[in-house]
Amino acid sequence: MTTDTTTPSTHTTPVLPLPTTAARAGVLTGAALALAGTFLAWTQSDAFPGNLTVTGYPGGLQVITLVGAALTLLLALSGMGIRGLGWLTPGGKNSPVRLTALGVLGTTAYAMTAISAQLGGTINLEPGAWISGTGALIAAVAAFGLPADLPADDTITGFRARFKHALKAPTPGRAKELPNSAEILIIAAAFGTGLYVFAYGIDAYSELFVGFFITTALVATALFRAGLIARLNRLTAKHRTITLTAALIAAACFPFTQTDESYALIGANILIFATVALGLNVVVGLAGLLDLGYVAFLGVGAYTAALVSGSPQSTFGIQFPFWAAVLAGAAASLIFGVLIGAPTLRLRGDYLAIVTLGFGEIFRITMNNLNGSAGPDVTNGSQGIPNIPDLELFGFNFGMPHDIAGFTLGRSGNYYLLMLLFTAVVVMVFRRSGESRIGRAWVAIREDETAATAMGINGFRVKLIAFALGATLAGFAGTVQAHVSYSITPEQYLFANTVPPNSAFLLAAVILGGMGTISGPLIGAALLYLIPAKLQFLEDFQLILFGLALILLMRFRPEGLVANKRAQLQFHENDQLDVPEQRTDTTAVGTAKAGA
Repeated sequence: MTTDTTTPSTHTTPVLPLPTTAARAGVLTGAALALAGTFLAWTQSDAFPGNLTVTGYPGGLQVITLVGAALTLLLALSGMGIRGLGWLTPGGKNSPVRLTALGVLGTTAYAMTAISAQLGGTINLEPGAWISGTGALIAAVAAFGLPADLPADDTITGFRARFKHALKAPTPGRAKELPNSAEILIIAAAFGTGLYVFAYGIDAYSELFVGFFITTALVATALFRAGLIARLNRLTAKHRTITLTAALIAAACFPFTQTDESYALIGANILIFATVALGLNVVVGLAGLLDLGYVAFLGVGAYTAALVSGSPQSTFGIQFPFWAAVLAGAAASLIFGVLIGAPTLRLRGDYLAIVTLGFGEIFRITMNNLNGSAGPDVTNGSQGIPNIPDLELFGFNFGMPHDIAGFTLGRSGNYYLLMLLFTAVVVMVFRRSGESRIGRAWVAIREDETAATAMGINGFRVKLIAFALGATLAGFAGTVQAHVSYSITPEQYLFANTVPPNSAFLLAAVILGGMGTISGPLIGAALLYLIPAKLQFLEDFQLILFGLALILLMRFRPEGLVANKRAQLQFHENDQLDVPEQRTDTTAVGTAKAGA
């Protein structure tokens, strides 16, 4: 008699216990309470920013809480397998529910704390605030009672086990193929939503922006964990030309959504910062060269454009057409890039970083000393070059308001659209160079310079090209910055200060956004410019909170907000199994029995 010693199949479909059902009920109840509380007054004093005194419709921070609570409800219902909502959580995960519930709790708790602090105690809180706060707390606590995320093929909810015929569980795996027209509409809707969120964030006053930032950060992470961002990335990769066109159209529509010139000016400065960060991404992200004085190349382009702008304070006393000023600024930065890179790029690592940091300081000190006293009178020293006139291109004066399609664009909107054109050019240059033969050589140098040299790549020449191209792109953007800011001074180009762009913020934008990617530095630059500008009301505490946010981001997302596959594998290699799990199925069991 043969004894069957075969291990029975361990691949069984788990049925979640009843506490999971209670946790889901708690999430639904808490989110519903938080949502209902936004339709009641949170305070009776209009001294607190935002319209939080009205009953019947939400306003200010109540809108942020309402959106977060609604998303929590939808994700919780999707995890239960409700028909028509399974696409929200392709893998049936529970962590997105936790994240959105935490966002609701964070925003509501912040609002209640801010009201109490500004108005003099919790007595100023009306029942609506307490209802939303209690509901947010219940939802957050209950969300942590949900089971941990499981692999897609092992995910099942207790509701599915109890009500098979009434509920349909989310289908894991590859999404159903859609017609091309539907996929293009999804891409357009995604960029339209992104434009609305970005415009809302810029338009938000300081207290509202804090709640907006808390909710947006956690909701974006939740959508990523739910798998929606991955599906959108697959669509954008499939329709790359449509994606770039949609991104450009959405960005071009931004100034038409703003009624305040100051917000359009923020948008123009963000584009300048983002364009320079993308140029630095060539040096740091593709070639792997740590440049700590990169902002100096921006200064070279800006000073060149200012000197030939026709400003009364310019010592040159000449005025170039704008196209010639752009070429002059880019050429001057290219020359400085080659002059600095030729003797220093034989260094590696920390030594190269120290030398580039020194170059940035040398540039600032030199601009200070060219004042007619310590040196030749070229840059007016610390006074800089003020009164830089507005651009005029093909009869279009960028300093004057213009009516376009029924909308009036002011000076800031005009420069925003011009800088958007420059950004599109830089994106095209970065994309083409990164996909070229020289781009592959940069990546090889970045990964292992010794191995790349052994394979026949001229490391010095390749690095010098990257350094020169990065410098040229920075000078390219600097020519517009000179006209946007009206004046140029040496203090604008420090290594680190509280006002970007500077070398420290540029490097942070590239690293936090995602090295070697196109959208990463653009998103990183937008966040690093916008957050300090909106947190000025916190005064000395803004840098503490800003630093804490960077630490948390580097801890939980070290590869950057938008990372390529190589970076994800590099930073999360410890999360991968050394040996794949051995999976026993019924076929294997049957084979073992037959052999026995």
